[in-house]
Amino acid sequence: MMNETGETESATAAANRNWKSSTDRDYSLAYALLRATLGVNIAMHGISRILAGVGGFAAGLEKEFAATPLPHFAVAAFAQALPWAEAVIGLLILFGVATRVALVLGALLILVLTFGTNLHQDWNVAGLQLIYALAYALLIAFHRYNGFSVDRISSRTK
Repeated sequence: MMNETGETESATAAANRNWKSSTDRDYSLAYALLRATLGVNIAMHGISRILAGVGGFAAGLEKEFAATPLPHFAVAAFAQALPWAEAVIGLLILFGVATRVALVLGALLILVLTFGTNLHQDWNVAGLQLIYALAYALLIAFHRYNGFSVDRISSRTK
């Protein structure tokens, strides 16, 4: 059997090569589905808060964190910025645009949110945030499988 370079290879070697590329495609598909799911989740956190009015969300967060040692001005500023950050980061992740940067920013955002959640002593939410942190870590670690993305399309056209 001839391969694409004109060299002879066994049927087993050809099958192994095809299996590997098929496996890589499956990994890329799994990666894209996890990336898109995380992207939708994070984006909709932000978009829903923006559509409902950032002011109401911010006021609720400020009240919730009033008993923590965080300064009010810092909580107020963070509460105003958070929905916009979630929307932008989530959309970037969803479509695979600047994916690595978006994932690192998202992981840092979860780190900051986890810090605040632990100060607030909301252990159930802190546990859920560990799942987000794990999803970000996996997507960063397996970034090489980011095949179904705007990043990959734009790198092919250069």
